[in-house]
Amino acid sequence: MPFINVKTNIPVPAESREVIKTELGKAITALPGKSESWLMVGIEPEVSLYFGGDPSPAAMVNVGILGGASKAAYTKLTGLISDLLDDELGIPKNRIYVKYSETENWGWNGSDF
Repeated sequence: MPFINVKTNIPVPAESREVIKTELGKAITALPGKSESWLMVGIEPEVSLYFGGDPSPAAMVNVGILGGASKAAYTKLTGLISDLLDDELGIPKNRIYVKYSETENWGWNGSDF
């Protein structure tokens, strides 16, 4: 039940959205027990986003999961996400934040897991 939401202050062409969605589907497996089959991805381009007061290309990525994972798994996923956004959109890795949120309650299909 992971959700990855990518906010960036630059345009994201349709082709790049598809690549990002596909690659995040692969990357989520860095977290044990997580797979693309339950992954929801959001991509929000051209939002007002400033890093250190600077409007240069940047991204804020929120990763929400049911349960938790190890620091090593999160570190691996952060690397994969950072590489992807740098390669696909040209956002420098030092201008990308990745935030993790763990929850024990996650709703789906009119109920909770």
